Amino acid sequence: MTEIKGARALVTGGQRGLGEAFAAALLEAGAETVYVTARHPGPSADPRLVPLALEVTDEASVARLTEQAPDVDIVINNAGATIPGGLLDNGVADVAHLFDINVLGALRVTRAFAPVLARRGGGALVNVHSVLSWASGAGAYGASKAALWSLTNSLRGELAGQGTQVVGVHLGYTDTDMVRALDVPKNDPRDVAAQVVEALLKGESEVLADEVTRHFKAALSGPVEGLAVA
Repeated sequence: MTEIKGARALVTGGQRGLGEAFAAALLEAGAETVYVTARHPGPSADPRLVPLALEVTDEASVARLTEQAPDVDIVINNAGATIPGGLLDNGVADVAHLFDINVLGALRVTRAFAPVLARRGGGALVNVHSVLSWASGAGAYGASKAALWSLTNSLRGELAGQGTQVVGVHLGYTDTDMVRALDVPKNDPRDVAAQVVEALLKGESEVLADEVTRHFKAALSGPVEGLAVA
C-alpha cells in the first residue's frame, strides 16, 4: 500500500480532465502537494497544486521536471494523445509520434523519477491505460495503450525491488476533452480517480474502472474475435 496523507505527488496532464480529477482526489486523501504538468501550464488558486511545464517527448523537459519536483512519492502518468482513423489511414510518422507520447513519454517520466521514488522509500507509479489496451478497433491509439500496458507489467517487476507499487488503470469512455464530442455513456473522472486512490491505499496493482473494461478483461481468455469493439 501507498500512504497518501502527507505525500507529494506528480500528475502529468494534471490541469484538466482526468488528470485534474486525480489531483483533486489526492488532495482530498491528504496529499501535501500535487505537481500538475501541462505543455503550457496555467496558474492555480490552490497553493497545494504546483503547475509545471512538461513535454513528455523531450528528454530535457523531463530532466528539468525532476529538478523542480525532487521530492515525489507518487507518479501518475496520465498525459496522452490520440489521432483519428485506423492504422492504415495514418502515416507511419504520425503513428510513431503517438507512440512517442503515449508509451515512450510515460517511460521517460518513469525512468527519471524511479530513483526519486527509491530515495523516498518506494512510493507508487500509476499508468493510465484504457479498455482499448485489450479491445481492437481503435487504430494507433489502442495499439499505443496495449504497448503501455505491457510496459507497465514489466516495470512492476523491475521496480518491485525498491518497493514501488505499480498500478495500471483501465477505463472505458470517460468524460474528458478527448471524447467530449462522442454521444456515448461516459465515466465520471472523479469516480475513476477515487478508484485509483483506493487502489493505492489497498496496495492493489490494477484498476478496472467500469463494466465495459471488466468485460474485455474477461474476454482475453476467449477467441480474439471477442475483443472487437462494436
